[in-house]
Amino acid sequence: MATSLSFFSSAIFVSNPNSIHSLKQHLFFKSTNSKQQQFSPLTTTATTIRSEAAADATIPVLSFDGAEVGSATLNLKSAPLDTARAVVHRGLTTDLRNQRRGTASTLTRAEVRGGGIKPYPQKKTGRARRGSNRTPLRPGGGVVFGPKPKNWSVKINKKEKRLAISTALSSATENAIVVEEFNDKFEKPKTKEFIDLMRRWGLDPKEKSLFLMTEVSDNVILSSRNIGTLKMLTPRTLNLFDILDSEKLVFTKSAVDFLNERYGNDDNEWEEDEEEEEEQQDGGEAEESAESSE
Repeated sequence: MATSLSFFSSAIFVSNPNSIHSLKQHLFFKSTNSKQQQFSPLTTTATTIRSEAAADATIPVLSFDGAEVGSATLNLKSAPLDTARAVVHRGLTTDLRNQRRGTASTLTRAEVRGGGIKPYPQKKTGRARRGSNRTPLRPGGGVVFGPKPKNWSVKINKKEKRLAISTALSSATENAIVVEEFNDKFEKPKTKEFIDLMRRWGLDPKEKSLFLMTEVSDNVILSSRNIGTLKMLTPRTLNLFDILDSEKLVFTKSAVDFLNERYGNDDNEWEEDEEEEEEQQDGGEAEESAESSE
């Protein structure tokens, strides 16, 4: 049976999550026979993305003790139904490709050291004639068409990358919770207390969870770093892969405000700020080049 096209392994998009290996494997395979095409989670994902993003998502706010103390609204921009799949797929594959270092390198016949002398006479030995030990036919010789350092990175527009992240986040709101700030609750590092806190919030420490906080104290970092299924992210480290790979999302109130401001429908202010930053950078580079020329 041919493999159906799917790239979401997270429980955010699929009821039965798979491993990261399956995530990478499904990225590049699809069924060639329409009659054998199975149910594709990705097809329903695009619909879910659009239907959930059409209205503001209301998420319960939990206190440090686990009690519900209110609700928060998450209003994020989402891609249209017919392009949601492609936008998220492109954002994910771009991130994975840009992680390739491209430092693999082999020596060609001309770069192998030694072998300048003829190993044995041309005639009267009964052996095949050989002019150098650097030939690819000999152990330690050069490599034919081997890898060389290469830049595998690809470009993606800022708006497209931002839309991919907001589309994934808006589809994950049903598996997300908002919590009050708890940086000052940990007076000292204690992993057991952090696990107890997760259970009060209805989180299973064995399931993959993503915490998004604008500021993370040292005690919180030390208390959570030994939990292998947990990712503690800030707005600077927020990425699409961790969003799709998580089964539960936990936001603080300040993180929700950041997401609404950064990835919301009204993002003109951010675009203006980015344009101003680019203009300032271009102006600074021009001044430096002028000073260096003088």
